[in-house]
Amino acid sequence: MSKAIIKTAKGDMTVEFYDNDAPKTVENFKKLAKEGFYNGLTFHRVLPDFVIQGGCPFSKDDATAHKAGSGGPGYHIDCELSGENQYHDRGVLSMAHAGRNTGGSQFFVCHSRNNTAHLDRNHTCFGKVIENVDVVDAIKQGDRIVSIDLIED
Repeated sequence: MSKAIIKTAKGDMTVEFYDNDAPKTVENFKKLAKEGFYNGLTFHRVLPDFVIQGGCPFSKDDATAHKAGSGGPGYHIDCELSGENQYHDRGVLSMAHAGRNTGGSQFFVCHSRNNTAHLDRNHTCFGKVIENVDVVDAIKQGDRIVSIDLIED
């Protein structure tokens, strides 16, 4: 399985991707990470005991911050919902969207399983934090993604 390190000021989270369950979503996320798309974006939506969400290009600077949460990479990807790992648990990365098959760059990481079961088979789970999951709890709204470094096998 491929991995990445999501670097933030609050610490680094090591993620293992669900290459088999969500190959197109993983491929898209890795492509954007390689291009530096996520560098400097904020976690623009933080809901305690639910999720931290980032990946909106409008969250990068103050001039467009009022539109944070409404942007993407300029295209949409299809949801991948049939894999065995399609459940939202603590540390799971999932593709945010505004309706089925409208995701692109925004993603969220789950705080816990407590309030996320309704997301199962509605949002594509494409990875999980396997090291330093406590960083998810430390992230506050407005904290930045420094970079996402891919670890290729």
